[in-house]
Amino acid sequence: MPKKYQPLLAITFLLTGVFLLSSYNSSQVNTGIDAFKMPYKKAGLTERQAAAHLLNRFTFGATQRAIDEVVNAGLEKWFAQQLDGNQEDGNLKDRLKEYDALEMTNTQVLQVFPRGPKVLKEAIAAGVINKDSISMNDKANYKDQLQAYMEQKGYRPGKELLRQFVNQKILSAAYSNNQLHQVLTDFWFNHFNVSASKNDCAQFIPAYERDVIRPNVMGKFSQLLLATSQSPAMLFYLDNFSSAGTNEDMEKRQQKLQQVIAARRNDALMEDSSKEAKELQKIKKNKNKQGLNENYAREIMELHTLGVDGGYTQQDVTEAARVLTGWTVFPMADYGPSKNIQKIIDKVGEENLIAKGFVHKGDFFFAMNRHDTKEKMVLGKKFAAGGGYEEGVQLINLLAQHVATAKFICNKLAVRFVSDNPPQSLLDKMAAGFSTTDGDIKQVLITMVSSPEFWKKEALREKTKSPFELAISAVRALDADIKAPFLLYQWITKMGQKLYYYQAPTGFPDKAPYWINTGSLLNRMNFGLALASQKIPGISFNLAAINNNREPESAEAALVTYSKLIMPERNLDATIKRLAPLINDPAIQQKIDIAAGKSASLNNSNAMNSDDLTGDAMKVSRTENKNLNEEKLAKQMLRKNGKSGDIAMASVTGNNNMLAQVVGIILGSPEFQRR
Repeated sequence: MPKKYQPLLAITFLLTGVFLLSSYNSSQVNTGIDAFKMPYKKAGLTERQAAAHLLNRFTFGATQRAIDEVVNAGLEKWFAQQLDGNQEDGNLKDRLKEYDALEMTNTQVLQVFPRGPKVLKEAIAAGVINKDSISMNDKANYKDQLQAYMEQKGYRPGKELLRQFVNQKILSAAYSNNQLHQVLTDFWFNHFNVSASKNDCAQFIPAYERDVIRPNVMGKFSQLLLATSQSPAMLFYLDNFSSAGTNEDMEKRQQKLQQVIAARRNDALMEDSSKEAKELQKIKKNKNKQGLNENYAREIMELHTLGVDGGYTQQDVTEAARVLTGWTVFPMADYGPSKNIQKIIDKVGEENLIAKGFVHKGDFFFAMNRHDTKEKMVLGKKFAAGGGYEEGVQLINLLAQHVATAKFICNKLAVRFVSDNPPQSLLDKMAAGFSTTDGDIKQVLITMVSSPEFWKKEALREKTKSPFELAISAVRALDADIKAPFLLYQWITKMGQKLYYYQAPTGFPDKAPYWINTGSLLNRMNFGLALASQKIPGISFNLAAINNNREPESAEAALVTYSKLIMPERNLDATIKRLAPLINDPAIQQKIDIAAGKSASLNNSNAMNSDDLTGDAMKVSRTENKNLNEEKLAKQMLRKNGKSGDIAMASVTGNNNMLAQVVGIILGSPEFQRR
């Protein structure tokens, strides 16, 4: 950015930053959907204002059209429909048809998108690559050989899987009519976070969200907790797949083998190569490899249920880890350490294993021979010696139904849907509802919206949008057609939220201070300018159509009109006054070019970290361009404007530069960052 523009932008964003941050000074339990009422009138809200508040909390962005739909349906009826999540979604389904990987099972994913080391091992075994010849000197040739082998076998790179998965998240959030289910899927995934940065778990994340999170967002919390605990993504992410304890049956078997071998030695029958000796060696070898892993036991208490102040001790963590020993992954496509289980199944038969206490449920496997069968005590509950799989289920239910869990989960829901610091009176009602209904998520949400605290004016637009929420609300506000979702993902990453890559099991924080600072405000303004100027390839819209093709007489008129269209049912007098100087800035077009071109160049190496999703961002994936001519797309949308790294503005039919500038400033404004 030229130095002459930096002071003005710095002052602007410092002022807007102060304005944004300054805004954050911050009965009965309903038991049936048909019975709840929303007391918004007592808070002094009109029906349209209340509809806008519902949309800001339970969808990815309020629009004038959406407000009309909520009012026409009736607020309670609309919310009940969102709770059910059965609205027709034909448009979204059509957009997702080309993403074939989204319907694959975990086993199919491993077969079609195998990890690099597995492919290399296969290629060496097949004689395609000479193991002795692999070196840095012939890396290019080695990569070409590996690529040719993958094409021959029909393998596809893992980055394509994750690209499809990211694209579906963006498209689902932008176009689904079942918005509440999309928002809750995002919320619960973040609560039960797993990260694609951990290679062992990355390939299982699509099925984790699709089959574990999404179907359970409105059910009992205990069901959701159990489903996540048995997912390969979670088992690998927090290492419970390898956790093993003292198994008394295996101990007895080891002792018996030792006695048999010792007796033979006493009879001078030294048979160290006998089948008993080999079995004993294998048992000892496995014991040396395995051990108790407390990672998942700790996080299920601290992050998933009780909370850090939930009253558990380190001893409870250790004992819970012992309860969960043997919870692992069923072998899939010869993947992971669980592949040894397949040898046992082949030898004795799965029915015989089940009769001995082993459990197989989809991709989950309970290995009885790795389970700690001694007595345990967790949170005062005794687990008698000799137990098996049922101990883990009992522990899950114990944690899910604990009073500390009710408080912890309801606080997180209230922080997400009400405010960064929700009132204790509301938290008490929600926690009571959670306990009364055995953790029924739907009923807890009904309790929330039925409470006066949800509707207080202090809670309106008190939440800050995450980069993902900002990007989706912006394209929804512009009624945009998204052809290349991954390019929007790159902007979301640039603004500070790399979806599915948050490394800590905490998930992304959900409070304003994490998202808002001067630097992030600059990136958000740059995004607004780039999007409104149609300098993000693959995203198109008609600004004039939003205003019924009526062209504003001036920039000032456009600011007033489009502020109301993009941020409906808000008092915008102060916002318009603060934004007016920006639209009259004579250098604004140059700043837009800087913001949307050089600063956000698709060639910018800072746009993403190096990982499976990187690559030349100028290349839109084949699936994204299925119906587009790549050469034509490149000419129209990715033309260089003569300056290295800058991108020329695509043709924008029906829009002019002035209107694009005004809308960009609105999208980047502090008020639009609030929901």
